[in-house]
Amino acid sequence: MKFGRRTPFNLGAVVLVVLGIAGCTTDGCKEVINTKDAPAAIGPYSQAIKFRNILFLAGQIPINAETNQTISGSIEEQTTRVLENIKAVLAANGMTMGDVVSTTVFLKDMNNFNEMNAIYGRYFKEKPPARATVEGSPLPHDVL
Repeated sequence: MKFGRRTPFNLGAVVLVVLGIAGCTTDGCKEVINTKDAPAAIGPYSQAIKFRNILFLAGQIPINAETNQTISGSIEEQTTRVLENIKAVLAANGMTMGDVVSTTVFLKDMNNFNEMNAIYGRYFKEKPPARATVEGSPLPHDVL
């Protein structure tokens, strides 16, 4: 089979997967996860969704869950707050940072990569997840 060539079979497989997922959500396979130990969503989304045995987390920014205020400190302080928020959402589902398989990090300025990475590495010491890091601006609440 040549890569990049679309066939009716490939399209059919995609349709079946989508239909299978859609059918399952009506049977209660999709569960909303929210915890007061992490900041409430700042838009129309959930902190996390559990689908069968997979947990999908929404993005986090450095908001203190107790005060609902954005942390405006250094990249190290903001990274720590974000990772603590993620830990709280995971814990609400009985999971730990060791259960994470993939992350995406958005930085306002890629010049903060090394500082962010030093903090990130403290949370993912053994078997770190796959990760993509991208620069993007502006980020919500003008975080770093």
